[in-house]
Amino acid sequence: MANVQDFLTSLQEELALNEGDNRFVPLVQEGRVSRTVLAVLAAEEHRIVASDWRSFLTLAGRAQGSAVREFFAGLAQGEGMAWQALPPLSAALGMDAAAVRSYRPQAGCQAYPAYLAWLALNAEPADVVVAVTANFAAWGSYCAAIAEALRTRYGLDDEACAFFDFFASPPPDADEVASAALHEGIEAGLITDAAGEYGRLFQNFELMFWNTLADQA
Repeated sequence: MANVQDFLTSLQEELALNEGDNRFVPLVQEGRVSRTVLAVLAAEEHRIVASDWRSFLTLAGRAQGSAVREFFAGLAQGEGMAWQALPPLSAALGMDAAAVRSYRPQAGCQAYPAYLAWLALNAEPADVVVAVTANFAAWGSYCAAIAEALRTRYGLDDEACAFFDFFASPPPDADEVASAALHEGIEAGLITDAAGEYGRLFQNFELMFWNTLADQA
């Protein structure tokens, strides 16, 4: 692939066209989602973060180059930090640790981490860098919108909103680390058209997550 940066930009623009299909985030912004359903969101994220943490570590272990390895190791570290922010969110929404453990996850919400786990075992990690990076912009914007709504519509404090704040504001060096991983993948000839397929499926599975919750709002 001659210019992966252009491909990444094109893929991000393509995925952005589908962002309006997310039916859940606007409902949260309008304050029309019950705290019970917001607690379901937090419980689902407990499963997702734990799974994605392992998936990113697996991708880091399978990576052929140091920059791609660093990219996924950084994402794994981020999931570890996000994990620490989940209990205050759940507690603020009326769900204690025992309730989180006994919660039965829904297939529509777990399709995304299940697919990432599949990629961790089967895909070329450099291709997954492209797919994950293309999906990040949409995910970050959703988290920013929810964090604001939780404060203004639901009265949650900073500690309770920290999980969504974390993903809404990526680390300052995130673009640099991703660019280095992409460059390494290009130079090694590891990035293929499969990256586009992975990115589109990522976005579809993410929308499935949000809209599964919207159906319960």
